[in-house]
Order: sequence, then structure tokens, then C-alpha cells
Amino acid sequence: MRRIPSFPALRAFEAAARLGSFARASEELCLTPSAVSHQIRALERHLGRALFRRENRQAKLTTDGERLLGGLSRAFDGIEAACAELMPEEAASLSVHCTPSFAATWLGPRLPGFVEANPGMAIRLSSGAEPLDLARHPGIDVLIAYGRPPTGSGLEVEALGPEEIAALCRPDLARDNPVLTPEAIGRLTWLESSFSPVRWADWFAHNGLPAPRARGGPAFDRGALVISAAVQGLGVALESLRFARGEVAAGNLVRLGGARYAGIRRELHFLCWRGRDGAAPGIRRFREWILREERLWALSGDGDPGPADIGPAKPPT
Repeated sequence: MRRIPSFPALRAFEAAARLGSFARASEELCLTPSAVSHQIRALERHLGRALFRRENRQAKLTTDGERLLGGLSRAFDGIEAACAELMPEEAASLSVHCTPSFAATWLGPRLPGFVEANPGMAIRLSSGAEPLDLARHPGIDVLIAYGRPPTGSGLEVEALGPEEIAALCRPDLARDNPVLTPEAIGRLTWLESSFSPVRWADWFAHNGLPAPRARGGPAFDRGALVISAAVQGLGVALESLRFARGEVAAGNLVRLGGARYAGIRRELHFLCWRGRDGAAPGIRRFREWILREERLWALSGDGDPGPADIGPAKPPT
């Protein structure tokens, strides 16, 4: 006879520990939060030790809880895989989530190539500006995160390569301001995205220039809007060339100051998936495809207004 605690109690604990919330576990399991809490307390009594520390309406795993979660995660993965082998095959599908700007300016234009190469794959693309946690969104297979690489148990993360964040503006604005004098710095409007980890203060410091004293002006929640505003002549955009290459190639935007001022190179986009799902055909094919597209994009340099300078530029005298 197997000496296994109540399976519903183990399932309630695994869901609450994985999702970091009794409330989210109750939603996943279609139970009330009190029922989830009751199941976990019953499991703690059975094992004779606490699995969560309950402090200020928050529940955090104890050391014993972390040990149990590790073992249960492997066991549940095995159960899921065994059942999947016996279930009828479903139409292959892949759910991808990314930021709106990445979807509109980089991924979207290339996605028909993936669809054409994988005719039996139904792909669903969603977007949002706010960071997303894959552990709390089981319906999403692949996340393309922006800004910083996510962290989490069982999460695989791969950078999509460095990209340059440059000061871009309309050609007429660049001609009128070949050198950033203190007067020009105070007069120009400096546009940036509120979600970008690279700010104008970083760019000015990188180029040895004094930052504008007065801020304000329009605020944007995505890079594509910053680029659009710069094309309309609203000011100078600090944005990734990944988003701006189309406008640069069309001649609508150029680098402010030409090669005088250096851009900033950072890894800003990260491909993320659950480690246990890495062998799934859809995820494997999408990863191989997007990394190949990234290499081609990095090598092409289409629309790049010029290579980034090495080191900060000297301030004007």
C-alpha cells in the first residue's frame, strides 16, 4: 500500500506554491480559497510540519515547503507527460506573448514566414506593455520579455541579442542641431518610453553631455508611439533601432548629430519558456526560427543610421 497523502491536498499545495497565491490556486483548481487553505492545512497535519509561513496575509514557502514543491513538480510533470501520450492528438498550436511595439514593428512583419514554414501550426499572438509571469499564465507557451530577463523556477530564458538605443529625429531637426549646445539641449523636446530601461539621463551621461534641467513634455507607454511622435516632428526619440529601422530606412528619421553621439547597446528582449515544455515541437520550432531571424536582422543592418561610436563623445566646446 502506498503511503501517499491525499492527492487533492498535494494538488492544492503544488498549485499554491507554484502560483505564489492561495487565491490564484483556487482559480486554477475551481475551488474556493478557503477550500485550498483547508487542503493545505490537512497536508501540513499529515506531514507534521509547516509548509508555508503565514505572515501579514501572505504565505511564503518554508524550507520543507520548497523541498516538497521540487519533488511534486517533477512528479506532476511525469504524470502530465504519461497522460499526454494516451490523449487524442490535438491540432498543434502555439501561444506567444510580447510587447505591442515588438509585435508591430519586428515580430509581426516576420511572422508570415513562420506560418508559411509551419502550415499545421495555429499561432496565437497577444501583446501587453506590463510584464507577464509565465507561471501565472498557463495558456501562454512563449513569452518575449522586454527590459530585463525574467527569473523564476523552471523558466528558460535566452537573450535575442544586443540592440542599439539611439537618439533619433527628423532630418530637418538634425540639420538645425548638428551639435548639442546647452541652448539646444534646453530647447529640444526629449521623447522616451516610460517602460524603457534606458533613459535620457543614461544617454547624456554616456556622451558626456549635461542632461536637460527641465523635463516634462509628452509621455508614452510604448516605443512605437515614441517613434511615431518623432516622425511627426514632436521631438527627439530615444529608442531601439529594432523598432525604428523602418522609419530610418524610409528616411523619416536620422541619428541626431550623426556619428558625433554614441548610442547605447543593451540586451532588451528575452525569449522565455517553461523548461518542462522545451521539447514541445511548437516551442522548439519557434525558438529556432526566431533566433535565425534575429541573426539575419543583426547581420543585415537595414536602416541603421550608422554604427554606434565606441565610448562617449566629447561635449561641445
